[in-house]
Amino acid sequence: MTNPLLAPSGVPFDLPPFAAIRDEDFAPAFEAALIEARANVAAIAANPEPASFANTIEAMELAEERLDRVASVFFNLVGADSTPAREALQRELAPKLAAYSSEKVLNPALFARVEAVWQARDALDLTPEQARLLELTRRGFVRAGAALAPEGAARMKVLNERAAVLGTQFAQNLLADERDWFMDLTEADLEGLPEFVVTAARDAGAERGRPGPVITLGRSLIVPFLQFSPRRDLRERAFRAWAARGENGGATDNRGIAAETLAIRHERAQLLGYPDFAAYKLETEMARAPGAVRDLLMRVWAPAKARAEADGAILTAMMHADGINGDLEPWDWRYYSERRRRAEHDLDEAALKPYLSLDAMIAAAFDCAHRLFGLEFKALDVPLYHPDARAWEVTRAGDHVAVFIGDYFARPSKRSGAWMSSFRGQRKFGGAERPVIVNVCNFVKGSPALLSWDDARTLFHEFGHALHGMLSDVTYGSLSGTNVARDFVELPSQLYEHWLSVPEVLERHARHWQTGAAMPADLRERLLAAQTYDQGFATVEYVASALVDMAFHEGVPPADPMARQAEVLDGLGMPRAIVMRHATPHFGHVFSGGGYAAGYYSYMWSEVMDADAFEAFEDQGSAFDAATAARLLEFILSKGGSVEADALYTAFRGRMPGPEALLKGRGLLEVAA
Repeated sequence: MTNPLLAPSGVPFDLPPFAAIRDEDFAPAFEAALIEARANVAAIAANPEPASFANTIEAMELAEERLDRVASVFFNLVGADSTPAREALQRELAPKLAAYSSEKVLNPALFARVEAVWQARDALDLTPEQARLLELTRRGFVRAGAALAPEGAARMKVLNERAAVLGTQFAQNLLADERDWFMDLTEADLEGLPEFVVTAARDAGAERGRPGPVITLGRSLIVPFLQFSPRRDLRERAFRAWAARGENGGATDNRGIAAETLAIRHERAQLLGYPDFAAYKLETEMARAPGAVRDLLMRVWAPAKARAEADGAILTAMMHADGINGDLEPWDWRYYSERRRRAEHDLDEAALKPYLSLDAMIAAAFDCAHRLFGLEFKALDVPLYHPDARAWEVTRAGDHVAVFIGDYFARPSKRSGAWMSSFRGQRKFGGAERPVIVNVCNFVKGSPALLSWDDARTLFHEFGHALHGMLSDVTYGSLSGTNVARDFVELPSQLYEHWLSVPEVLERHARHWQTGAAMPADLRERLLAAQTYDQGFATVEYVASALVDMAFHEGVPPADPMARQAEVLDGLGMPRAIVMRHATPHFGHVFSGGGYAAGYYSYMWSEVMDADAFEAFEDQGSAFDAATAARLLEFILSKGGSVEADALYTAFRGRMPGPEALLKGRGLLEVAA
């Protein structure tokens, strides 16, 4: 029988044949794809013809085509719909794929050909995009260790394989802790909870086969429970479990993995001649050096901490008025903050959610993309990897642009958080291909699914990433879409969040799921007026995580990351009632593969740009100004990584921004003054 992962798809738009794929198909598909990729790379390295851009750089663009296809299906499914068989194969694959990658980049003959093309670059009459591809290809080889002496290269290979194993184990441990914990609730425990939380808890209990409602560690369930439950003992129990993910001892404890991962990164950086991993990582990012990162984070930390401390004093007084003495604790903040928000802004999330149904917010995201970029979305009836997933064809002026897949609901088989990924990227070289993009979220399922304001913002955020992938228009696949500097990749996503808050968007799409009535104008105004509410808390929990990340990767790595984390937080004067958004044992951004290692700051680095970029629309008097949208498409969304990030932003805006717009957007400008 033909392996469906290796055969022609036979599905519209060449989508993966999900209905035909079985778990047992993946191992032989990877084996065949790796054999083919190794053969292709060996042929490039052994080519008797002199090295040229075509027979070396362009040839490598296509050498792993089948491997990329198989891997995209497998790793998307591992993240969004894991099974024990998939997790076992992931553990088996991690060192194998790392070994293959090391073989390729540490192949002396292959690097010699890359270097020969690089040395001859001025005489090759390359297009700007070809010159960029050559530069990034050579840089990737050098930064992976291609120029190392044999003993250094051998050590690098060992370190790479071990790092891959650790990253996989970290992610699986975190998923296990999130999947396995739940807290049963009695009917009495539901008192004081809004109906949407009660319904979500009952649904979660039914999903887990429990006799009654439960609270899980899914963010869209545990956060509203912490906001609304008057039961301080239950809030404490739930919060402690949430905060302890990856730190429970036993087989799923991630603390030792974090320590070993940091040591490996440091050794790899030093093998390559860098003083530490932070210097290595930031060399190719917009920030360039750790000092620039710290300068931005500390510029924001001081006013955020001051605001948080002032807010904490108010919440403590509210708690004392309830007859609860002592200090405000982390499991108290959200509860009293929600009560304060209702009192000061007359804004109740339970009253807001009926206007923020999932379908309405998807329609809002699509409508904004239509008004900005002329995109149209048509639902597709095609087999997907899970019944909850939905697909749309994306067109512009009748031309096919992409397929977009949305997978929005939390389930035990899905890792936490929200992300954008792709089953296929955009390219022109090697056969024109349009992308297949997926957004994965963890919203609470319901009939209908009703979102919080934070959920709606997450939906717009991930759709901003999706637009970056769908609107890509470059020649080479390795430069397309979100293949950009880590501290630039969040610009399109964070920028797109701004359109959710545009009054005319809310007026058109924030409609009651039962009556169809628009959100009342006074409710909409109170919602928008409260957007900077509790930004001291939100900024402190984020910046603390970013500063701990940087501290882990600067200088000699800590033998005990938890002690280093505590040291950094103590030095910052971290408010008692606020914890890091991602404590070390569940800091998946940094330790599950490490894409954001020494890079978690990038959300705030990009926020400097997104706040300034939205001002470009406001300066023209309309969030949908056509000329500004055209520039955004031309210079940011379509270019991928084909041009340096700072050059792209400068082309769009005319200059690089300062942090003032960020501080203003978070309501911290006056505190910083």
